[in-house]
Amino acid sequence: MIQLAAWTYGSLIAVVIVFQVCLMAGAPWGKLTQGGRVQGALPVKGRLVAGFSVLLLAGMAGGILSAAAMPPNWPEWVGWVALLVQALCTLLNWITPSRSERLLWGPVTTVMFGLAAYVLLGKVPTLGS
Repeated sequence: MIQLAAWTYGSLIAVVIVFQVCLMAGAPWGKLTQGGRVQGALPVKGRLVAGFSVLLLAGMAGGILSAAAMPPNWPEWVGWVALLVQALCTLLNWITPSRSERLLWGPVTTVMFGLAAYVLLGKVPTLGS
């Protein structure tokens, strides 16, 4: 089940990466990201932020997949960092001033946080073992 959760997390990350790449290419979804302050396509600075997000998201996916003993087989601490970043992203998506962003990304990032937490905490030994 841990590997299924990690695979599902990675799949959701892939969807978010596609969203970010579309933003970089000029998709008019500014109200759904980065605080929702931009209507339409993001300006250059916002597109650069989306590009950074792609790299960060790819690293987070690698960390959670690795924590489930799947490639890329990075050290376990990378998974814990990914979980911390995911927790921060989840919080920020719930407190954003953009109602559209909250409605879309609040639930998505919450599910992603739950999956990442399951992967990492499902591996933690219990007192009886």
